[in-house]
Amino acid sequence: MLFVEANGARIPAIGLGTWELSGRPAARVVEQALRLGYRHIDTAQVYDNEREIGDGLRSSGVRRDDVFLTTKVWTNHFAPHDLERSVKESLARLRLPSVDLLLLHWPNPHVPLAETLGALSHAKTMGLTRHIGVSNFTVALLEQAVALSPEPLVCNQVEYHPYLDQTKVRAACDQHGLALVAYSPIAKGRIKTDQTLAEIGRTHHKSPAQICLRWLVQQNVAAIPRTSRIERLSENIEIFDFELSADEMSQIAALANPKGRLTDFGFAPKWD
Repeated sequence: MLFVEANGARIPAIGLGTWELSGRPAARVVEQALRLGYRHIDTAQVYDNEREIGDGLRSSGVRRDDVFLTTKVWTNHFAPHDLERSVKESLARLRLPSVDLLLLHWPNPHVPLAETLGALSHAKTMGLTRHIGVSNFTVALLEQAVALSPEPLVCNQVEYHPYLDQTKVRAACDQHGLALVAYSPIAKGRIKTDQTLAEIGRTHHKSPAQICLRWLVQQNVAAIPRTSRIERLSENIEIFDFELSADEMSQIAALANPKGRLTDFGFAPKWD
């Protein structure tokens, strides 16, 4: 496993995303992922699966200290007292005393960012989380967040894959020593039939998904592909035995297009 280091955090480069996973299948996938060597699990309050993620962690037999666990605070809990309460509820569902990384899930223009970041930082000083960060922040909002946060932020988690150019967000993260964590890193499976990725994959005897993930890791980006299929877990983590050339990296970057974003921004509050 490779790691992305940022402001004191050491984030495993490949993790498991758990959006839309629920019930016993969610616990089973987390358990199996950890047994296969994953050490980075990502969940969120709004996913409604924190209890199952905790169950999977315990069933795996892997030491808690060896797993980097992230959860995210939903936007209707951004007022200071609400944030602290909601985080404690998340920990109760996980049945853990703390998480490794606590994120603001989306920007919320209806609560002053300084107040929310103050509460997020307080959660860290209380020992509820080791590190804090943000998710789905634009470059402008990220600049504000870094300036306003009493405690160092360690990442911005955003959609990132070959069809979406995130050069500006990556540069902003680099400027402030933050990691970029990529969700939907294989574009929700849309890369399966991509001829460019398939051709590069044939060169390395790898699948298009593995080429995508390797492309991200070589940019010092952490990726959290989601899968509900046990057989995909091994595929997604077997990317550390080859390297893409500079030309191959450029070919993949050239796949980006203005309509490449997959996330529906109607899912969360809009920002200015």
